[in-house]
Amino acid sequence: MIEVEELTVRFGGVVPIDAMTLDFDAGTCGLIGPNGAGKTTFFNVLSGFVRPSAGRVHAFGEDLLAIPDFRRPRWGLRRTFQTEQAIAELSVFDNVLLVHEHTGGDRATRRDEVSEAIGFTGLSDVAHRLVGGLGAAQRRLVEMARAVVGRPRVILFDEPGAGLPDDETALLADLIRRIPEETGALVVLVDHDMSLVSACCKTTAVLDFGKLIASGPTAEVLRNPHVVRAYLGTEEEV
Repeated sequence: MIEVEELTVRFGGVVPIDAMTLDFDAGTCGLIGPNGAGKTTFFNVLSGFVRPSAGRVHAFGEDLLAIPDFRRPRWGLRRTFQTEQAIAELSVFDNVLLVHEHTGGDRATRRDEVSEAIGFTGLSDVAHRLVGGLGAAQRRLVEMARAVVGRPRVILFDEPGAGLPDDETALLADLIRRIPEETGALVVLVDHDMSLVSACCKTTAVLDFGKLIASGPTAEVLRNPHVVRAYLGTEEEV
């Protein structure tokens, strides 16, 4: 579980996250909102790239913000980014191996765990191909393999389905749904594709201008009038 209490981030006069209080339970949880709502900033706080001005974040009972940023991957925090991070000049296997090496995985089981992560994403047949020679969908799966390798505790997916056609998005959804059961990790999914969010997430939270405007079962949240208005750009202040 991730417990967020009164989390606030300020960049001068801009407040991308404003007193956010929210719990993310086990499984896969959605985090959605219009562009600029504060979703990636929240991921950056959890990753250690941004230091909040106020608030607390506990993950599995530990004070996540007290853990130095460079130790969080070893603690079990993984994330993907909107831009691909895999190195094009390296093979799929070596890209996943790099993550395992830098997250403190057991050397004795390293190659087996890397192969398991690659197999989980269905990339075993291309494990020794250079990432730069793969198609967009396969490169996206490389990012997922890098996120699940080893023993992740929290995985943050930042728009993994962006630009993918429906059939490849469906495959991605199936893999994301399997992650909590097969790895034990808590997954937080940010994406603008509501079909992907609906397919993966039992619960979803919504940010708008840094404020939490709804949270709960995904189907109910997506019907919430405040959420609909926020996405249409017609939300009125009350």
